[in-house]
Amino acid sequence: MSAAGFARVCLTLPFVVWIALQGGRVHTQEVQPVNSGANPYRTIRNWGMVPEGRPWGAANGVAIDRDGTSVWVADRCGTGVGCVGSNVDPIQKFDESGKRLTSFGGGMFVWPHGLHVDRDGNVWVADSRRPSPDELKMFPGESNKGSVVVKFSPEGKILMTLGKFGIAGNPPDALTDPTNVLTAPNGDVYVAESHTNVEDPNLVGRISVFDRTGKFIRTIGKTGTGPGEFRTPHAMVFDSQGRLIVADRHNHRIQILDKDGKYLGEYKEFSRVSGLAIDRNDTIYAADSESTERTHPGWRKGIRIGSLKDGRVTIFIPGHETNSPDGAMGEGIALDAAGNLYTAEATVRGVSKYVKN
Repeated sequence: MSAAGFARVCLTLPFVVWIALQGGRVHTQEVQPVNSGANPYRTIRNWGMVPEGRPWGAANGVAIDRDGTSVWVADRCGTGVGCVGSNVDPIQKFDESGKRLTSFGGGMFVWPHGLHVDRDGNVWVADSRRPSPDELKMFPGESNKGSVVVKFSPEGKILMTLGKFGIAGNPPDALTDPTNVLTAPNGDVYVAESHTNVEDPNLVGRISVFDRTGKFIRTIGKTGTGPGEFRTPHAMVFDSQGRLIVADRHNHRIQILDKDGKYLGEYKEFSRVSGLAIDRNDTIYAADSESTERTHPGWRKGIRIGSLKDGRVTIFIPGHETNSPDGAMGEGIALDAAGNLYTAEATVRGVSKYVKN
């Protein structure tokens, strides 16, 4: 059943009251585009100093270190297409001034994507695809890479791998092109899948959950457009109540689930969300890197900021000015202890920083 059909069937008073108690809201129709709001931020493009001769690549993953100020970034090895055939380190750490402190991961990845730093300071990176046939023609030895999640120590030591390198499949043995990874307070690991073309009849849309040792526990959701179903779950955060907030990108919504995956509600006001960050007051920072007249008519790229309590967007940071009529906005987004925002730029590459005026 579609999301609209579900709403028509279930729009009864008890259901509405139940959703309100859970902190979500029922939408009986599409919301109007939210393309305006206060903007107290100053945008700094091309933040972060990479070594001379090492250009920024397309970036997706960005996260704040447990010190609250340092910034971790995963880019695609200085290119716009990926890391196949490259030994450039895609995982980099910068101090608050933008000085690079360390890097690692060279020769390991195909398409570094989501990046997460856990409470112990370990760095988790999702590799969201496998080498293409054309890439394998050029680099035939790269077939055993991609479609995994890797856990690193802050120094770059591999601590755990989820999935099988170069293999797409189902847990516990494999993952399918994971987009992002998140650790729960109890140490459980949530992996969002997949980054596969949504026109694929075998599209995977789910969140796979493992315990802290890497043992598979369960799968949350399935492919679809209804409550608790996904098409390109692209980012995840936990709110102050321990609920799982998922950027269900191709369905143009944020879904609110309990930690076991039970559907509690959704918001569409944040648009076609690629990246999510959240603060202790349950303010959501949602990066929309993809909206165009073709992909999401009427909506603009940008960062929408609002309350998870009511879904109301109060701040809108528009996309960067570029030669493209649609502009550009980063995919991954992170919030540091001082309230500064960072986005990892897949289109214009590198990192942007947003500082309150």
